[in-house]
Amino acid sequence: MAAGLGLGRLVPGLGDALAAVTVAGVSLPIALGLLVMMYPVLAKVRYDRLGTVTRDRRLLLPSLFLNWVVGPALMFALAWLLLPDLPAYRTGLIVVGLARCIAMVVIWNDLARGHREAAAVLVALNSVFQVLAFSALGWFYLQWLPGALGLERTGLDISLWEITRSVLLFLGVPLAAGYLTRRIGERAKGRTWYENRLVPRIGPFALHGLLFTIVVLFALQGDAITSRPLDVARIALPLLGYFALMWTGSMLLGRAVGLDYPRATTLAFTAAGNNFELAIAVAVATFGASSGQALAGVVGPLIEVPVLIGLVHVSLSVRHRWFPGFPAGAEAEAEAVGAASSPSPGKEATRA
Repeated sequence: MAAGLGLGRLVPGLGDALAAVTVAGVSLPIALGLLVMMYPVLAKVRYDRLGTVTRDRRLLLPSLFLNWVVGPALMFALAWLLLPDLPAYRTGLIVVGLARCIAMVVIWNDLARGHREAAAVLVALNSVFQVLAFSALGWFYLQWLPGALGLERTGLDISLWEITRSVLLFLGVPLAAGYLTRRIGERAKGRTWYENRLVPRIGPFALHGLLFTIVVLFALQGDAITSRPLDVARIALPLLGYFALMWTGSMLLGRAVGLDYPRATTLAFTAAGNNFELAIAVAVATFGASSGQALAGVVGPLIEVPVLIGLVHVSLSVRHRWFPGFPAGAEAEAEAVGAASSPSPGKEATRA
């Protein structure tokens, strides 16, 4: 993050150069970094186990409720409560709250030893709902609800195709690549070779892609962020409250409904994360690249990245206290599956 901000501030024209070519409204280098980041994690998913996840209503129903009812409503409330005098930033944050996470969450879940197959299902489910519900929720939270409460209203011009294109690119491509890699690799060499030989080789590219994406993302907006530090601080306050409340509430809800640690962790991270690629693309397309709404979208990952890395460590440190009944055998299996590409979750999270 520091390197990216420094490059964006010190190298003239770097931001314009990085933004010169876009894919689905996102800078091409960022798009490539996201694809490299997601592919290894999705290649590690055991797709033959997805059926057990799709039948788990204790996981799926709370996830839908948290992502599509609680998350947007909480961001709306925090944005109006903490930014009543800054309509552009407030609107940008509400758009961030509507864009549920489908990309970087797979990294946080993996580092925290969450349930990999459950993450794949929840991310796919969020993608479907994102296509179906994003525009309707945008109208509800930016037009209807503010009008009903006597507040200022804002329009949001985004097509169904733009949302679908973002989902297909940032989830569909790496998901298809990961599935085909596992299917072809296991058929050719067997599961033992695949998980003991191939996965450790491709696994590190996930963190490499994450680090590359972070550097490019902040280099792209380094000048805007560093030139308006007070505005960034104002935007950061509701974001900090949002991530903390969503993650903690989701983790406790998962515990309350009887989920084990890996599934509760997956529930928490998929509920707390946001699809900043889509939020930034929507803000830029609707309000312009230099708008306050776009800046609010950019500040989103500035806050999300360090906070969720911190929550990875919190998750790992509280798992035995919050889930004392978590059986050793299940934990050992989760550790073995999660550690396929990284020798130490703490060290890898710290590097990220």
